[in-house]
Amino acid sequence: MKLLVDTSVWSLALRRKNAASLTPEEQKLKDALSQAIQDGRVAMIGLIRQELLSGIKEQAQFEKVKSALAPFLDEQVDNADYEHAARLYNECRSQGFEVGPADMLICAVAVRRNWQVLSNDSGLKHRLSVAKKVQDSGTKAVDEVNQKSRRAFRKTRAKN
Repeated sequence: MKLLVDTSVWSLALRRKNAASLTPEEQKLKDALSQAIQDGRVAMIGLIRQELLSGIKEQAQFEKVKSALAPFLDEQVDNADYEHAARLYNECRSQGFEVGPADMLICAVAVRRNWQVLSNDSGLKHRLSVAKKVQDSGTKAVDEVNQKSRRAFRKTRAKN
C-alpha cells in the first residue's frame, strides 16, 4: 500500500538541522519514512512538494531539499480529488473543526486511493479520521442507492 508522507514528516527528515533534537516519536516517523522509501511505497503530490519547499530562506538548502525530493514523481490529482476535498472541508466545518484546504486535499487524495498517511500533525490525523468516516458513509449511501436501483430494475423486468 502506498504511503502519502505529509510535509511534517518530510520536514523532520530533510529540513531539521539537528537530528539529535528529535523526540523518540519523531525518530520513529523518520525511520518509517526511510523504510517506506526503501520499500518503494512513498507517494508524493505537488501540494506537499510545494509546502516543503516553501519558506526555505537559503538557496543552497532549497536546492538540497528539491534534489532529495526529485526521485518522487507527483501523483496525478484530478477534479474528483478537489471536489472530494471541498466536501470534506464542508463536513469538517459543519462539525465545528477548523480546517485548511491543503489538509483537506491531502485527506481526499489519501482516502480516495486508500493510501496510508504518515504525519506528525495531530490535526491532520484527526481530519483524516473524519475523512474516512465521510468516505465510508458515502460508500454506504452509494451502495444503498445501487441496491434500490437493482431492486427496481428486477421489479420492472418481472412485470415485463
